[in-house]
Amino acid sequence: MTSRAAARLAAGAPVIATAHFEAEADPFHPVDNPSGHVNLGTAENRLLEDVLQPFLTARRPSVDTRYGLPHGTARLRAAVARLLGGTWHTPVDPDDLVITAGATAALDIAATVTCDPGDVIVVPAPYYSAFAGDLTDRSGARLVPAPMSPDTGFALDVDVVDRTVRELRRDGATVRAVALSSPANPHGAVYPASVLRDLLRVAAEHDLDVISDEIHAHCAFGPEPFVSVLDPAVLDPGVLGAHADRVHVIWGFAKDFGLSGLKVGVLRPARPTRDAARALAYFATVSTDTQALLGDLLSDEERVSALLAENGRRLGASHAHASALLTAHGIRHVPASAGLSLWLDLRDRLDEPTFAAEDRLWRRTRAARVNVLPGSAFGAPGPGWFRLCHAVPADLVTTGIDRLATATAPSRSTP
Repeated sequence: MTSRAAARLAAGAPVIATAHFEAEADPFHPVDNPSGHVNLGTAENRLLEDVLQPFLTARRPSVDTRYGLPHGTARLRAAVARLLGGTWHTPVDPDDLVITAGATAALDIAATVTCDPGDVIVVPAPYYSAFAGDLTDRSGARLVPAPMSPDTGFALDVDVVDRTVRELRRDGATVRAVALSSPANPHGAVYPASVLRDLLRVAAEHDLDVISDEIHAHCAFGPEPFVSVLDPAVLDPGVLGAHADRVHVIWGFAKDFGLSGLKVGVLRPARPTRDAARALAYFATVSTDTQALLGDLLSDEERVSALLAENGRRLGASHAHASALLTAHGIRHVPASAGLSLWLDLRDRLDEPTFAAEDRLWRRTRAARVNVLPGSAFGAPGPGWFRLCHAVPADLVTTGIDRLATATAPSRSTP
């Protein structure tokens, strides 16, 4: 006998996971396995490996093999608070932070302490694919997209969010929160303070919590700097300062530091839910020795500053390389200002304007052994959009995009 929740969770793995495991089971190598999969579907930052290798393999000053606080060691929370205080331009109390086994766990906790089963979380679409599970599987909440327009490059339109909330409540739904990734995933937009302020104002008017996934906070490489929802430029004291107590922010070491395999996330929960978030962290603890390693890393602020600057520089170069290749192949895409991915417009390569046609096109890319992900997994408002992740070695990006262009080339019979 199994529970309904167990049956639901076992029904099928998310597309993003299935595609990743398929690609990683038989990876491309130019000499040893030239017919293997080129994985441009997984948002993993592999551009910092040479920078991090000396630190990761050096003799360690700190080792910790004892039990620690479930919500994180005091030393790591203090170090993260110093880092994020500079990023958010506001003091951060280490006691307000919860260390979790990855940002996935942080998102799960934020939704669980905010929503009851059946409650709605509104998400500007397209959105990070794993939101569909991270925010709903345990909380029992429902995700409802607020579709942004491709005509504006999917810019965040707060009026659409406002209208979506009003329509849901008119139909009797209980809306509890708005969630977004900032910078945006999959299309890499950096939101200005004015837009985030308007979003917070809508949330305040509707008495909603805000869940902001800021896992790419230090991955901006365009002209606009990253701005957190907790930045004073957004939460101006005269208007929205009080709503800071309704904001949950997620961060982690996977993207900014290229340490995805360590599985360390950070949650700054809304203050009324902090004790509950700490309690749930008991089920998503990070080993104390991993926390000691990261505490050592963050203890050298000059090294951290240089590493994050180099991360932005390398991501910018990687984005430029991938964008130029796509343009050369006639593949349209939305220019990004941050993050690890590009949002491809393959609508002109569909045999008909349907999600079924998108799925057929995706199957062609998989047959060509290049992993990119279809827009349907990201709540795209229409078919034909795909996410391509470029934060891997440049020769791998070149091979993958060459394969993608060949696999998706319109046939002569295609109208």
